Amino acid sequence: MAKIKSLADLQKMKADVQNKVDLREKGDAVDKLVQVKVSMATCGIASGAKQIMEFFMDELDKRNIGAVVTQTGCMGYCYAEPTIEVTLPGQEPVVYGYVDQSKADDIIEKYIKNGELVDGIIPQNYETIDDKK
Repeated sequence: MAKIKSLADLQKMKADVQNKVDLREKGDAVDKLVQVKVSMATCGIASGAKQIMEFFMDELDKRNIGAVVTQTGCMGYCYAEPTIEVTLPGQEPVVYGYVDQSKADDIIEKYIKNGELVDGIIPQNYETIDDKK
């Protein structure tokens, strides 16, 4: 266990534990919550994905929006990092690219709260076998 040398260390440890507890508690009802997945591969991290993930975690909590924010690996959209995938309950996921703090705020206010799409959607460029039937 890491040594606690300051109040900041203690607060960080508390936040980490709280995040783990929240994720466990929400894990059983994840399809009833907004899900935000942040691509945190090397290219995403280099483009600012860590700050975007922290922004979503803080803002969704401040705005009392029931959500689970998680990190994922490469989504294959390196050219558009930071990228996020947002899944509203009962809907198909939507992937947004070039997400900065301003766009993240728009996504929360317009898409997550009101279901209104925001510019920056990365189009689906494949079909599954089931789609061809």
